[in-house]
Amino acid sequence: MSTTRLVMAREPLPTEGPSVFLAGPTPDKRTPVPSWRPEAARLLAEQWTGKQPLTILSPESRNGVRADRYETQVDWETDARAAATAVLFWIPRDVATMPGFTTNVEFGLDAGSGRAVLGCPPHCPNPERNRYLIYVARRHDVPIRYTLQDTAAAALELIARTAP
Repeated sequence: MSTTRLVMAREPLPTEGPSVFLAGPTPDKRTPVPSWRPEAARLLAEQWTGKQPLTILSPESRNGVRADRYETQVDWETDARAAATAVLFWIPRDVATMPGFTTNVEFGLDAGSGRAVLGCPPHCPNPERNRYLIYVARRHDVPIRYTLQDTAAAALELIARTAP
């Protein structure tokens, strides 16, 4: 039976086994909106058929406990993305509530890694703000999907192709 485990911000990273990092805009306390990550984790768990447990890496803090320093969070996220078998980018762009400016940089850093998958819902509040990321994804042969379910499936396909 396949299983998944959730590792959240600043928790110890796994040293082995397949993993997927959930990259994309994080809701801000000043403009609270529901996080998309619980649904992504559910979809990954539902679709995972691998023999080993899948680790899902989330940059959100467990129980809302924030990092003591900004650099602590950034370092963990950078290390987690580098350690992940796949980096699932889901960008439901909303300039007012989840602008994803950091996500833009992270995608630029990971687009050529061979481990990125890009999900850009066409009906989000500001889909035009994802146009450049889609262009970059095409240039780097990054899979592009338009629903969270399909993006999760593409990340798992990438893991199946690359994980031993």
